[in-house]
Amino acid sequence: MKPRRKTIFEHRSQPLLSPRDFAIRMARYLGFSAIILLFSLAIGILGYHWSAGLGWIDSLLNASMILTGMGPIDVMRDDTSKLFASFYALYSGVAFLTTISVFLAPLLHRLLHILHLEDENEDV
Repeated sequence: MKPRRKTIFEHRSQPLLSPRDFAIRMARYLGFSAIILLFSLAIGILGYHWSAGLGWIDSLLNASMILTGMGPIDVMRDDTSKLFASFYALYSGVAFLTTISVFLAPLLHRLLHILHLEDENEDV
């Protein structure tokens, strides 16, 4: 008999997670999302500060606006800062979608698990 492999989420044959355990899972995934977001924001802040010569607050503002998809605030004056802004914008789109996906994964899994449980109950 094969040993059961450990999974991140409960299998469809297992019961639904209790509300308390689900809240703990959501808090954990919120933490993972925050780490991704803060790491991405740090890249932007450091990059704008060093490549464009912006102050720390202006770098934070630009990184935040790009990361959320709102657009840049300051004009990039030299090629180095323009290249950084271009690559950071591309990275930010992926990072934002990744953050949202990580945060929503437990919610979507729970919804699918509930729907699957309802299907099993209808067959009985």
